[in-house]
Amino acid sequence: MISSGLSLPVMPTCIVWDESLLAYNFGQGHPMAPARLELTARLAREVGLFDVEGVRLEQPYVAAAADLLTVHSYEYVSAVQAASADPAGSDQGMGLGTEDTPAFAGMHEASARLVGGSLAAADAVLSGSVLHAVNFSGGMHHAGRAKASGFCIYNDAAAAVARLLAKGVQRVVYIDVDAHHGDGTQNIFWDDPRVMTISLHESGLTLFPGTGFANETGGKGAEGTAVNIALPARTSDAGWLRAFHAVVPQLTEAFAPEVIVSQHGCDSHTDDPLTSLRISVEAQRQAALTISDLAGRLCDGRWIATGGGGYNVASVVPRSWALLMSVAVNGTVRPATPLPAAWRDYVLEKHGVRCGETMGDGVDLWWRSWEVGYDPNDEIDRTVMSTRKELFPLHGLDPWFD
Repeated sequence: MISSGLSLPVMPTCIVWDESLLAYNFGQGHPMAPARLELTARLAREVGLFDVEGVRLEQPYVAAAADLLTVHSYEYVSAVQAASADPAGSDQGMGLGTEDTPAFAGMHEASARLVGGSLAAADAVLSGSVLHAVNFSGGMHHAGRAKASGFCIYNDAAAAVARLLAKGVQRVVYIDVDAHHGDGTQNIFWDDPRVMTISLHESGLTLFPGTGFANETGGKGAEGTAVNIALPARTSDAGWLRAFHAVVPQLTEAFAPEVIVSQHGCDSHTDDPLTSLRISVEAQRQAALTISDLAGRLCDGRWIATGGGGYNVASVVPRSWALLMSVAVNGTVRPATPLPAAWRDYVLEKHGVRCGETMGDGVDLWWRSWEVGYDPNDEIDRTVMSTRKELFPLHGLDPWFD
């Protein structure tokens, strides 16, 4: 199968951005560098995505405690507020003040602003004023109900899903393509039959957080609403896209969501320093194209996209997320689009990184459709079949033929 690369129609879209989001900063040397957001916004602006007719920039806000309590415990929010006022007194039992999530002054407000960005995106879609909304600063999927984890304090994507449910949406599919398992979001909605969480990630056998296997399928009364595709290390584009297209569209269609929320961590990229997947920017864009198509066919277009992980700060994250925004807006910025010279010069001057000349990595996408047959000798096929066997029968699907 070869990607067609066809442009999407222009969609009313809001993009959440403000420099105040750069306050989510764990300090010098931490992988979650705020520069990745600044460079992404700068690139999106220079390729004209902020100026497309039908696109509006949405201001994030600091989410109120009541918003945070829809997905986090009172004790945890109180602990984050205390650590924000006195970082030295952080509750490490709740994951605060650790090596992964160091405490810093103002961390509550900075983290709650990420949540406010995703809530603003959800409200824009709920209002009907836009069909697509992107908060590339969000996607903090490791944050659990009562614990910080993996660079994540508050779970903005989960809060956006909770907002949708509170406003009357009956079914939401959450699709997570970060290299790491979306454990926090899965666990928050573990017992909620209204939310299907789908995570495509590097196996927990080789990567944090060590969870996300095929047999994790949801709590009592919500069986079949947690979906996990745990791929072996060094999986490349062809295997990743084969796995994605063998599970995600089928289960999304079976669940029939009213809105899709997605997390687009780009740490699956072959040049990311923290993971062992081998995915290109083109493949990450293809996943976004498929999710957008699913939203168009199943949800009347309603789609909320967030960022997530991504630790090749200068040369990968901005390109991947600018292409994500392009998919949401109109698809005219493509992998072959030249990187603006002014942006490349800025990255070289500020970060000492010499970027390539185009938005993409220069690869041609190809993957085998699942319909060509299952190969039991292929590790990726075995992973996919494990997921299909666990989940498909719960939704009336045949794991061998659907």
